[in-house]
Amino acid sequence: MKRVLILTYYWPPAGGSGVQRWLKFVKYFRNFGIEPIVYTVANPSYPVLDTSLYDDIPPGLEIIQHPIWEPNQLFGLFAKKKNVDSLPASPSLFQRFLQYLRGNFFIPDARKYWVKPSLHCLLKYLADRPVDLVISTGPPHSVHLIALGLKKRLGLPWMADFRDPMTDLFYNQDLLLSKASKKKLKKYEVAILQQADEVITVGHTLKRSFEQYARKVSVVSNGYDDAPCKEVALDRAFTLSHIGLLPHQSNPTMLWKVLKSLIDENPAMATDLQINLVGNVSAAVRADIASYGLQQQTVFTGYVPHEQVAAIQRSSQVLVLLLPRVAGAEGIITGKLFEYLRAQRPILAIAPKKGDVFQIIEDTQAGVVIDFEEPDRLKKSIVALYEAYRAGTLTIRPKNIAPYHRKALTGKLSALIHEHLS
Repeated sequence: MKRVLILTYYWPPAGGSGVQRWLKFVKYFRNFGIEPIVYTVANPSYPVLDTSLYDDIPPGLEIIQHPIWEPNQLFGLFAKKKNVDSLPASPSLFQRFLQYLRGNFFIPDARKYWVKPSLHCLLKYLADRPVDLVISTGPPHSVHLIALGLKKRLGLPWMADFRDPMTDLFYNQDLLLSKASKKKLKKYEVAILQQADEVITVGHTLKRSFEQYARKVSVVSNGYDDAPCKEVALDRAFTLSHIGLLPHQSNPTMLWKVLKSLIDENPAMATDLQINLVGNVSAAVRADIASYGLQQQTVFTGYVPHEQVAAIQRSSQVLVLLLPRVAGAEGIITGKLFEYLRAQRPILAIAPKKGDVFQIIEDTQAGVVIDFEEPDRLKKSIVALYEAYRAGTLTIRPKNIAPYHRKALTGKLSALIHEHLS
């Protein structure tokens, strides 16, 4: 067994999408000759907790934990919010000031004070318990700086996993970055990309972006894992379900407008329609739903443990995927896409027509992708879905989804790791 040290901020009991990727890799690594060792925080400030994820941790896994001091704990704003993207639609002057502090004084991110203590802890650990390779995953991207320090001191092979970009991360626009701060952040990103032995990322758009700096870039996407076998019945209502964080950048005003138009035209749809929003929802989304008079058709549900998500997805008539309308949206691949594939329910996505999500949905024949400015096409698509629902024929069988199973993806990643150790 090759010993691989994985540096990650997000680990159970953290809930949400950030923890899923590496928890699942760790779950399957031993099948491919890799013994993972996880380094994570001892006193994290996770916005969402999900203790059901402990069940995926393999028995006997070595987990190293070290304390962290986070500025967010000091001024408290973000600790009370689910995510930086969950701020009110119109932040107060004080909130904007705190955003400015976060963006310009804590670079690359607010976990930067974990870097030096982590280096000290890990150098001491590795003196007695050497490993064959180091993997860091971000965000938070300060985790990569820990790995960079180990690379400089010990020369260990290092793979840097970018679940999201660093400089072009879409919620950076809320942080009021100065030109100097953007330049400093880019300098960190380039240093990581250039000095890692290999960069791993989730899609081909990000791969092309990173290739201008990195030695080698490989795509290992997110995926789906085995779902509970419990049978579920389809919802009686015409449910359009979105599961997961819904930040203001992803607020689909076009969708609310189209749905309002449809229920005004068709009283039956007004009765049949149910919009399920499962997870944390921004104030901007709630305000739009109210302004279009869709409150009676909308059900807001808070965070649901991951073990219960599969049942909600499989019972939904339609699964809604909403990408943020920001620069670089073509390269955003939300992790929920792959769990939607597993659920085998029609996907209605609002996303760029030339992006990675479009390509995956088209390749798997799992649904339809509507661009951000296609209201007429969106309306026709919803009408077609609704007519199939009324006829009892709203079904779908996605193609070629096996490569997205977490075990298959772990096999792909393991092959890349073994290349560095051969």
